[in-house]
Amino acid sequence: MTVPVLRTVIAQNPDVRITIVSRPFFKPFFDGIERVDFFSVDLKQRHKGFFGLIRLYKDLSKLNLNLVADLHNVLRSIVVRNFFRISGKKVAFLDKGRKEKKTLTRQENKVFKPLKSMHQRYAEVFLKLNCKVDLSQTTFPKREFLSAEITSVTGRKTGNWIGIAPFAQYQSKVYPLDLMQIVIDQLAENSENKIFLFGGGKTEIEQLELLKKSYPNVTVIAGKMKFTDELKLISNLDVMLSMDSGNAHIASMYGIKTIILFGATHPFTGFMPFGQPIENALIPDLKKYPKLPTSVYGNKIIAGYEDVMRTISPESVVEAIKKCLTNNIL
Repeated sequence: MTVPVLRTVIAQNPDVRITIVSRPFFKPFFDGIERVDFFSVDLKQRHKGFFGLIRLYKDLSKLNLNLVADLHNVLRSIVVRNFFRISGKKVAFLDKGRKEKKTLTRQENKVFKPLKSMHQRYAEVFLKLNCKVDLSQTTFPKREFLSAEITSVTGRKTGNWIGIAPFAQYQSKVYPLDLMQIVIDQLAENSENKIFLFGGGKTEIEQLELLKKSYPNVTVIAGKMKFTDELKLISNLDVMLSMDSGNAHIASMYGIKTIILFGATHPFTGFMPFGQPIENALIPDLKKYPKLPTSVYGNKIIAGYEDVMRTISPESVVEAIKKCLTNNIL
């Protein structure tokens, strides 16, 4: 979710250079953004534990940083940023809005209203550091080149390319697979649609193969290409269907139209993918399930709310995808 914000900061502040400090896995997200460097944190060895954070601070100090933006605001980042603050560096950190989120997700006396987006919260960190940040002026990168290695799996780009990422970290955010099968069946009936199924791990790949059936225009991507190539493929999609999960944010950071299915969570929590209109968020029946959202991240399930996503019909999902394919929504 930080990627479109960082693109905006770089574009609107030509004298700024940014060093991202994160796990190595996330480096590909920032490749190709000018004046953005990446520092890989080694949380298993060199930067593990409190003394590891001291080493991390010393390693980062060698980069001669002027300002520190803590976009995470967790124990590790708080420790490191305070080392910088004590050394005299200007520091700004993320306000996660924990209190507002609690009032939105609590079961009783719920305050049901949209909260500030996380993208705006990230932007405010940079505003505190005197950077210009106008998210309404964000631009997206061009579609990535598809190598022969990628097209050997996908085929050449023709018709509509639809990505589907049916899984999420928590089961409360996963659309029932029998309903997802109906969605795929209806989309696959149109030979102009090429459908790519995303996921990871042995169990998910097995489930994706079942969803694929024998459709010639449905391809399981999971396990067939490198993560960096998956990102390039996503940048070439016409639309992505995702749960409230990382895949929705990955597609959105490339400016891809994205339909998001919410379960125990809700777009009001501030985690709506960047640049997507609220019409692209499909939510359960709130009259039937008035305690939604029950969680910010989907890690809390209350009794009687296990099947909330069944109130999102497959027909409504297919219709939303067709609308994205025929209208310039973004």
